[in-house]
Amino acid sequence: MKAFVLEKYGSPLRRVEMPVPLPAPHEVLVRMVASGVNHADERVRSGEFKAIFPFRLPKVMGGELSGEVVEAGSAVRDIAVGDHLYGYVDLEATGTFSEYVAVDAASMAPVPRSVSLVEAAGLPVVALTAWQALVEMGRVKKGQTVLIHGGTGGVGSHAIQLARHLGCTVATTVSTANIAAARELGADIVIDYRRDGLAQRLSGTPVDLVLDTQGGATLQASLGVVRPGGTVIGITGPPDPDFARRVGVNPVVRLAIRALSARTRRRARALGASYRFLFITPDSAALRQVAGLVDDGVLRPVVDRVLPFDQTPRALAEVLAGGTRGKVLVTTDATAVTTRD
Repeated sequence: MKAFVLEKYGSPLRRVEMPVPLPAPHEVLVRMVASGVNHADERVRSGEFKAIFPFRLPKVMGGELSGEVVEAGSAVRDIAVGDHLYGYVDLEATGTFSEYVAVDAASMAPVPRSVSLVEAAGLPVVALTAWQALVEMGRVKKGQTVLIHGGTGGVGSHAIQLARHLGCTVATTVSTANIAAARELGADIVIDYRRDGLAQRLSGTPVDLVLDTQGGATLQASLGVVRPGGTVIGITGPPDPDFARRVGVNPVVRLAIRALSARTRRRARALGASYRFLFITPDSAALRQVAGLVDDGVLRPVVDRVLPFDQTPRALAEVLAGGTRGKVLVTTDATAVTTRD
């Protein structure tokens, strides 16, 4: 089978031929139809996570997929050959940039009935991020106000839809070109980050939760608009001590992580707010609920473009270049490709 592997941190992904994997008792072997390409893939490639998740290289990259089950491990009971599944396998496992992948059956869920198998590959990472940020970590309630940065990106476009479904007032930041798209997704307050001041636009609007997809200056500005008692959830960092505990890093790395987020956590406390770092985990049960929301018309996949699987490195470069509306996918289905040379 063909696969894209990382041979050395910082080096480009390389296409190789390798044997089709054999599923362990708790795994299913999936023929990959499509895989989502994410900023996290670049963070892995560059070595940003190597102290936390040390890989034995070379390693097949990629964290989310949709596809068809071709073999089930001996301990798998509720999945059968021929089932169409989607899921996120997390950064420790990776492996979805390949024609076949053996994945933990507990990380997969049946694809929504109302979308194509290719479209379904654009859901796991962004839907789990929105779900775990708003529902599980943020516990948002009807009537609250949520600020979502990057509202027409992969995460933002799905978080807007979910927040609206939860009964929240939704504010979002986008570029000038994406204002109409953000409103179409359901945002109530659309802020042009190139022209508008965040604090000025949200003056008089108490923000209960911020989902920060940008980090850096955007994160610091977010702390200035969230209400006392509110929460800022970051997905690009800096990681916090709770994350270090959850992933079980060694004491030295734990201290380093604590130091990285110390300034942000101190400023949040001084403002009466809190800062939390979200690093999503595989969750079949959440993906089943997401599938129901998709089939009910509450959520819709937002896909910017679909490239051939052979162009996976190009797809990663296009994600990093920014400016996409929704997800960038790669596929083994030539009929589903939307971007060609």
